[in-house]
Order: sequence, then structure tokens, then C-alpha cells
Amino acid sequence: MNSWLLTPPAVFALLLLVVGLLSWLASGLAAKGAPNQDKGAPYACGQDVPTGRIQPNYNDFFHFAFLFTILEVVTLLLGTVAANSFWLTMVILAIVILALIILFRKD
Repeated sequence: MNSWLLTPPAVFALLLLVVGLLSWLASGLAAKGAPNQDKGAPYACGQDVPTGRIQPNYNDFFHFAFLFTILEVVTLLLGTVAANSFWLTMVILAIVILALIILFRKD
């Protein structure tokens, strides 16, 4: 690279400066409305919702998130494994099947 302007940090800094400048200029064009007291209130189709903290239960969601993670990693592994390595593919699939059985077993 002959010029330091073509290095990734310099390009990133330059683009960050350009985007910041455009954002600053566009903020002057943005509509300014009256201050709204209900801006932080939850939206529920016009109904009044009692405010308070809700503690959602993520126990069921964890299994699906972990399943998605396993399938994403397996897709990456199987997509990058060599075409002639049949046994490596079978080992990966066996590990995935074992992980899915453990994940969705009934206690």
C-alpha cells in the first residue's frame, strides 16, 4: 500500500467522520415536536397498561436459542469440511445428534 489513506483504520476513521458530520447536519433538519410526557410509557394499542417490572421466564426460550446455536455451528463446520472426509462428517453429525438428544430429553 503506497498511501496511508488506504489502510483500514484510516478509511474507518474517515468514514466515521463523514457519517458523524452527516448525522449532525441531518439533526438540524429533523422535526422538533412538543415534549411528550408519555414518551417512555409502554404502548398497548391505546389501552392503559399498569407500569411495573415484568420478569419474563426464559427457560423454554433457552432450548431453542441453544438449538439455533448448535445448528449454526454445525452448518459452518459441514460447509467447510473437505468433500472427501466422510468419517469426519459422520463424527460431527453423531456429536450433533447426541447434543440434540441431551438438549431435548425429558427429565
